[in-house]
Amino acid sequence: MDMNFFILMKPELLLTGLIFIIMFAKIANLAENNGRFLILVNTLLVLNFVAGFFMNQEGTLFSGMYITSDSMAFEKNILNGGMMLISLMAYDWMMRCKNTPEYYMLLLSAQLGMFFLISSGNFLMFYLAMELATIPLAALSNFDLDRPKSSEAAFKSIMSSAFASAIMLFGLSLMYGTTGTLDFAEMQMLVTGSSLQVLAFIFVFAGIAFKLSLVPFHLWTADVYEGSPVPVTATLAVISKATFIFVFMSTMFTVFANFFMVWDKVVMISIIATITIGNFMAVRQTNLKRVLAFSSIAQMGYLLLGVASTSVQGASSVLYFMLIYVFSSVAIFAVVGLIFYQTGKEDVADLRGFYKNNKLLSWVMAVALFSLAGIPPTAGFFGKYFLLTSGAAKGDYIVLTVAILNMIVSLYYYLRIVKAMFIDKSENDFERISVSPIVTVSIVVCIAGVLLTGMSGEVYEQIKSLFLASN
Repeated sequence: MDMNFFILMKPELLLTGLIFIIMFAKIANLAENNGRFLILVNTLLVLNFVAGFFMNQEGTLFSGMYITSDSMAFEKNILNGGMMLISLMAYDWMMRCKNTPEYYMLLLSAQLGMFFLISSGNFLMFYLAMELATIPLAALSNFDLDRPKSSEAAFKSIMSSAFASAIMLFGLSLMYGTTGTLDFAEMQMLVTGSSLQVLAFIFVFAGIAFKLSLVPFHLWTADVYEGSPVPVTATLAVISKATFIFVFMSTMFTVFANFFMVWDKVVMISIIATITIGNFMAVRQTNLKRVLAFSSIAQMGYLLLGVASTSVQGASSVLYFMLIYVFSSVAIFAVVGLIFYQTGKEDVADLRGFYKNNKLLSWVMAVALFSLAGIPPTAGFFGKYFLLTSGAAKGDYIVLTVAILNMIVSLYYYLRIVKAMFIDKSENDFERISVSPIVTVSIVVCIAGVLLTGMSGEVYEQIKSLFLASN
């Protein structure tokens, strides 16, 4: 077989190898000791992340059904890094988990689907990859088997995913009927803007909007986030969202590139609704995971600003902000997970007096929240600045005004959490939270990423060069 095949599909082949190693470890009863097994898995995830920086090559396979480029390789490695950090973050929870190999097989299978989704050059492969990326995550939502809310989360996840898939599949069938092809490159030349194609696009957009939790397709998000185990919530909020924003961007730039006047209006309306409703709903929440759920909805709205600009600057700002979002969100979920699994507390009010005995974790949470809010000098400020400037370059001033005003609204619910930790008093002191060395590594990497990514302009310039090279 041509060696080019192994180089082009390196990310997918490495992930497949990891899945088989975990499966063999399960069959051979090598996973009975959770401590040793987790060290093995986390070591492999670190090696997989490092390997993502080497031997990347542009090309196509399977008659254009599989496409890869330098920017796609970088997107996949963002997912590798995020999955590695979430795995390290979940170490304490996984030590108590009874089905650790099954958890990782489902998790990496979902990630494999995400990789194929990013590299899809044909809607048949796109749809199959989307199912592979979605169904394992629904099963993982039910991994807290002794919590009824976890079962509820899994049910809502699988039902909403099935509904979204059906909507998208109907849209794809209409696109195939009007163009006679499922190939991205061929379809791009045959999209003329007919009424039936507009209807097809709306269905395809709705299917992706479900996955991104864009308003009005967001109603499942808070319940699923609240009921799922914290590491799974982090995966849904970070890895899944990153995948579908990458996919949405590439699809709009290729298949529907000649359809800009139609999808631009749809995206503009979606940005205003998503940012506004996401932020105002977050203000009303008392549960930490529900606050973060609506926060993630609003953040997706900001990312759409970069997508809608249809420029190299916009695409670069999307990747740059998503990198920051990974660091910030994983740091927050690490602290939330430590608190929940050691104390059972998950409400904002429960954090009163948290700073007294948990100074380091309080500052970790505060810095990560400041980053999501876009407060300097954290990287989140620069990320949102680049997204807003890409929107300004396109001239979407009404949308920009709404986005900036909503940043002020978001300060309320982010700072409310900080206020509870640092200022609010509690009758009983919040107990000291123990942090294992492996979880500490995850937290330190995340906070370093939040601070250093913003201070170094090289990161953004490097990402921009990837898109310039691809174009």
